[in-house]
Amino acid sequence: MVSVRFSGGLGWWLPVVAVASLCVLSSTNASAQAVAEAAGATSVSAGVAAGAKPPVVIPKFPAAASGTQHLIASAGPPPQETNVREFQAQAGKDAGKVLLRATPTQAQIWVNGKIVGKTPLLLVLAPGKYEVEMRGARGETGKSTVALLPHETRELVVNLHSLYPARVSAPQQ
Repeated sequence: MVSVRFSGGLGWWLPVVAVASLCVLSSTNASAQAVAEAAGATSVSAGVAAGAKPPVVIPKFPAAASGTQHLIASAGPPPQETNVREFQAQAGKDAGKVLLRATPTQAQIWVNGKIVGKTPLLLVLAPGKYEVEMRGARGETGKSTVALLPHETRELVVNLHSLYPARVSAPQQ
C-alpha cells in the first residue's frame, strides 16, 4: 500500500478530493475498502494522531453583498430629523407653522407618510394641504388633514382612538 502525505499550505485537501473521486469511481466493495484505508492513512486526523500539527486554515468571509438580509446601522441622523429638515427646506419665504398635539400625549407623527417626531411638535411647512397621522404608545391612532395658508400659524390637536376596546362587558340577561 502506498501512503501519500501532503504538508503545509492548503495541500492537505488534495488527498481528500482524490479519495472522494476514487470512492465515486470504484465499483467493488474490496476497492472501496482499500480507498477508505488509504484515506485514513493520508488524512489530517491520522497525521494529528501520529503527533503532526494540523494545518491552520483561516476562513475568509466574503464581503457583504448589496442584497444582504441583515440590517445595516445608519451613520446619519434619524429619519425624523431628515424629514423635518426636508419639510423646512421646501417651506420657502411664505412658510407657515403648525403646532401638532395629541390626546394622549407623546404620539408619533407622520406628515404625508413621513415620520417627523413626537407630539408636541412645532413644524414649519410650505403653504398647502397635509395629511397628518399620529400613533400612540398603546396602539391608539388618529388622522387629520390640515390646510396651511402663507404665514399662518395653526394648532392641530388629534384625539387618538384605540383600535381595540380597553374593556369588554358581557350583556346581562
